Amino acid sequence: MHNSGHGHLSKVTIGTLLVALGIIYGDIGTSPLYVFKAIIGEAPISRQLVFGGVSCVFWTLTLQTTFKYILITLHADNRGEGGVFSLYTLVRRYGKWVYIPAIIGAASLLADGILTPPISVASAVEGLGGVKAFEGIIVPGNNLTVAIVIGIIAGLFFFQRFGTKVVGTAFGPIMLVWFTTLLVVGLGQVVQFPVILQSLSPYYAYDLLVRYPGGFWLLGAVFLCTTGAEGLYNDLGHVGRRNVQLGWIFVKTALVLNYAGQGAWLMEHEGELLEGRNPFYEAMPQWFLLIGVGIATIAAIVACQAVISGSFTLINEAITLNFWPRVRVKFPTDIRGQIYIPSVNWLLFSGCVAVMLFFRESGAMEAAYGFFIVVAMLMTTTLMFGYMSFVKKWPRYLVFGLMGIFFSLEMANFVANVVKVIRLPWLMVFVALLIGVMYIWYRARKINNRFIEYVRLPDHAQRLKDLSNDKEIAKFATHLVYLTKADRPSNVEKQVIDSILSRKVKRADIYWFLHVNYTDEPYTMQYRVMELVDDKVIRVDFDLGFRVQPRINRLFKHVLEEMDACHELEFKSKYESIQKGDFHTDICYVLMDRFMSIENEFTFTDDLILDAYFAIKTVALSDREAFGLDPNVTIVEKVPLVLPAKRELPLRRMPNPPPQV
Repeated sequence: MHNSGHGHLSKVTIGTLLVALGIIYGDIGTSPLYVFKAIIGEAPISRQLVFGGVSCVFWTLTLQTTFKYILITLHADNRGEGGVFSLYTLVRRYGKWVYIPAIIGAASLLADGILTPPISVASAVEGLGGVKAFEGIIVPGNNLTVAIVIGIIAGLFFFQRFGTKVVGTAFGPIMLVWFTTLLVVGLGQVVQFPVILQSLSPYYAYDLLVRYPGGFWLLGAVFLCTTGAEGLYNDLGHVGRRNVQLGWIFVKTALVLNYAGQGAWLMEHEGELLEGRNPFYEAMPQWFLLIGVGIATIAAIVACQAVISGSFTLINEAITLNFWPRVRVKFPTDIRGQIYIPSVNWLLFSGCVAVMLFFRESGAMEAAYGFFIVVAMLMTTTLMFGYMSFVKKWPRYLVFGLMGIFFSLEMANFVANVVKVIRLPWLMVFVALLIGVMYIWYRARKINNRFIEYVRLPDHAQRLKDLSNDKEIAKFATHLVYLTKADRPSNVEKQVIDSILSRKVKRADIYWFLHVNYTDEPYTMQYRVMELVDDKVIRVDFDLGFRVQPRINRLFKHVLEEMDACHELEFKSKYESIQKGDFHTDICYVLMDRFMSIENEFTFTDDLILDAYFAIKTVALSDREAFGLDPNVTIVEKVPLVLPAKRELPLRRMPNPPPQV
């Protein structure tokens, strides 16, 4: 059994704080590359716009990132793990509807995984246009810039299969250099124009949003400054809450000073148009610009890596929680939690390339990027309402007050962004398809389970024992193993009993019934054994966390070895030459593959969902592959999804006609 606790992560050291910088803050740390460029846009630079922009950014980071995520949401952890699915497992018992915000939030985060690499890398690479050697060569949107960005993204996704064990150790120092650069560059500009610090007053935010023409619609650009806040929560389990919270002090200081520094530079050019210039790079000394672009590009790659790894973890959790079809999951290194999912990797890569080819420059991606982030945040707010109300049982006035503030902020940003992305129907359709797959897979499994017929296993135990002892029937296997969905240890599917006693009689020395129970904790690994008939009929229940891969072949052999070592298991192999303790040669697994019967009678909606479910299932991993079973010792039996109840048929037997003379 593995300890699911994360006590070692709660310690705060220089090393853990560096890890937090490298893993947690990459996404939000690269937001200064494009936020102020998006706020100013094509408008003339003015004091009202600049001071209001800095003020809005500061208070968004304070209310949304610091208050909502750092101080409140990080406490909604599941044994140290965070993220939308961890939050879902905490509240799912309190409402049947909570799976809806969970799948919408997860789909939005996958969209973030597609948009983050192109917008971050493009923003960094486009900075080369300000270097004299590349002036006129690197231009936002031209073919060379697009090719360079796609090349960097392609390399990033190609190396996912090897894991990030080696380069991962460098993420912390890289991001330390990055945030130090943000701080120093910003401070250098603030010292020259210290009046910019007055913009931290909330008055300037109010002035921009209410009095500036079209000020409200700038919220979409402002909200880009907190894009990585959801990532803070998703990656909580890597470093622990205290490291995230303490690291945020340094990160926020660097971010605020850099935004203020960009504002100071903008005030030196009051009345001008940006005309393609990026305040982030313009605030740097010319001699440092090439170095700054290099650091920004590496930081963008680190940010992309964190988002990609988070997408792998998200899909792995979705598979376990029955929100996603089973796909192949690999473990490129021995670091716990570091996984690689080939199908997701190439899905994200294809999406990134398509986004880059369509938008061609970072500025065109900002609205879509901000939209999907705010949708994910709205779903987290919805789930947090359930967590604080029903799990923590906070006073209702406090819950409604806090969630009302966050919901209002996020809805305002949602409205500001949705009017821009509504013109990108293909992107909305893609995310809708992700939501549809999760919804169909979840609902179909619920429908499937509703029609499974269970019987009491003790009622058939004696028949199984008699069959096992009947020497006139050829032995089918020494260990005959069935995977059962029955949560109650005394239950088993009727189809399983029919498989043993009816369809084709299967005599075995020991009948095993294995059940996998996915716990709400992330890394639980434990099992229980119940013998209904001593050494003949045995049930094993595995309790696995939702982040643990169900490798049944290895888990079951481990159970056999432990039971044999404790002298709990007595049997004879049918092969006399095989040593008693060798379990590898005569285990037979039987899996039930359900299919749509021609006699099914479902509602129109259920029938539609099941048709889509079985269509998706054709491209997913089989149960045998998903459970890590050896094909040489596994049998798959086809059984109808629904066995309709017997009913009266209006069929009558008629007397034979009199013989013809």
